[in-house]
Amino acid sequence: MPTTRMPLPTPRGRLSAGLARRLTDDLARCDDLVAEATAVGADGILVDDDVQLALLMLYELHYRGIEGVDDGWEWHPGLLAVRAALEAPFEAALLAGAPIIELRPAGVAESLFSATAPQPDRGRSLAGYLARSGTVANYRDFLTVRSVYHLKEADPHTWAIPRLAGAAKAALVEVQADEYGGGRPDRMHATLFADSMAALGLDCRYGMLVDEAPAVVLAGVNAMSMFGLHRRLVGAVVGHLAAFEMTSSLPNRLYGNGLRRLGFGVQATRFFDEHVQADAVHEQIAGRDLAGGLAEQDPAQAPQILFGAAACLYLDDLAAQHLLTHFRSGTSPRHRGAQLAGARAAS
Repeated sequence: MPTTRMPLPTPRGRLSAGLARRLTDDLARCDDLVAEATAVGADGILVDDDVQLALLMLYELHYRGIEGVDDGWEWHPGLLAVRAALEAPFEAALLAGAPIIELRPAGVAESLFSATAPQPDRGRSLAGYLARSGTVANYRDFLTVRSVYHLKEADPHTWAIPRLAGAAKAALVEVQADEYGGGRPDRMHATLFADSMAALGLDCRYGMLVDEAPAVVLAGVNAMSMFGLHRRLVGAVVGHLAAFEMTSSLPNRLYGNGLRRLGFGVQATRFFDEHVQADAVHEQIAGRDLAGGLAEQDPAQAPQILFGAAACLYLDDLAAQHLLTHFRSGTSPRHRGAQLAGARAAS
């Protein structure tokens, strides 16, 4: 898979437009961007295209970078101030919206297994819909918006490795080693996802489809980055990963079955089939050894672990409902601006 940078995204409002200009022109001052970011409130921030895109751009400076943007801007004080001003209401919105996971007497691990247990309405889920009724167009939309995360799968959670110690650190390394293919580049989960995209005729280059992703999908990726990049939120990134792994195996089985129903072969399904097997193991490691282990090492981390897990479940549900609503109505869940741009290009 090519190690390309993310192309500079198309702005979705004043904040992301101003940020794009600063990143490619003059970063001497960011006072106006800081002032505009400070005025952002928590209400509606999870579906605010302008804010979520701005956050994604700021976080991407810590990953592979953005085309045309100098690497020296990664730690620019003005940009960090803009990011901090946006993170405050973003975190507040997650704290207010994510359902509370109660800490059970048996401990953090059992609390997580209870919160992530399969629900009886699974047949009405996004995965169930795609398995039974999904079209090729639905799957192309699904892979497109999911590519914002899966083409850098595991990277946000990897930030936690140097912040952990002992058994919890060893557990995270074990999970991440599998995510990165166990030393085989062709088995890296990001590579397998790119293969699925290619099988459905999509551009699988890194970051190429960011313009297509709606705000609620960007919010899910941004939450991972925020948790991973802040040492004070190490418990949250651990909880997020645990919930992510513990809710992965069954949906991925359904996604793969839907692709087989549509006639696709191993290239398209291997990513999903790999997660059925790997995540059945990962959920035990992440739930008990990683999250449970961290809570045993430092009981004060328990609330943060449960918050990170709750935020994962909350954001995943919001994104899934967004896609499912569009699929059932026969419309595309992709970002409307990208759809309009595509329509103009085709006319």
